[in-house]
Amino acid sequence: MGFDILALIVPIILILVVVVIFLSFVPLGLWISAISAGVKVSIFSLVGMRLRRVRADKIIRPLIKAQKAGMNVNANQLESHLLSGGRVDNVVDALIAAHRANLDLSFERAAAIDLAGRHVFEAVR
Repeated sequence: MGFDILALIVPIILILVVVVIFLSFVPLGLWISAISAGVKVSIFSLVGMRLRRVRADKIIRPLIKAQKAGMNVNANQLESHLLSGGRVDNVVDALIAAHRANLDLSFERAAAIDLAGRHVFEAVR
């Protein structure tokens, strides 16, 4: 009788440990908000960001903002800009402002302005 209970408890504890470890790597709330906003982000890319020591909220929130504004920006562009020392949120804000003002500003040009040390949103205004 005691062995049967132990045979049930050990797998349940192992499953709980695996779930807790998985949830420590995946910002589940951020993934749900991205999916509900219509942004396609896989859980594996969020885990990859975590392994590369990139804060996923610094990428996903500007990505949601950009895609809601109709901009064609992807997570890889934003992540590479962040890893090179750029301010992703400022670049996305500048791209949105340029798009609304009918200015031709590419992501690469906005990122270059930002990496040069200028405030790209002010440059657009």
